Amino acid sequence: MAQLALRVSPNARQSAFAGWTADEKGRPVLLVRLAAPPVDGRANEELIRFLAKSLGLSKAQISLVRGMGNRQKTVDLPDEAMERLPR
Repeated sequence: MAQLALRVSPNARQSAFAGWTADEKGRPVLLVRLAAPPVDGRANEELIRFLAKSLGLSKAQISLVRGMGNRQKTVDLPDEAMERLPR
C-alpha cells in the first residue's frame, strides 16, 4: 500500500482531478474537486467513490487514513494504482 496526500475542494460542479501542488515540506499533493458538500461525511464518501472509479479500484481497496474532517487528507492505495494517477 502507498499513501497519497490530497487537498480536496468540496461543492464543485463535478468531481475531478485539479492538478498537483506541494505541501510546506515540498511533498506532492494531488488536488481534487468533489461534487459533494462537506456535511455528514458526504465529501469523504464522494472522494472514495471518485478515486475508485478513476483508478479502476474497488472502494474497499481505498482507505482514508487522515483528515476525516479536514481538506488535507491522506489515503492508502494499492501500489499499482499510484501509476494510474494523473500527471
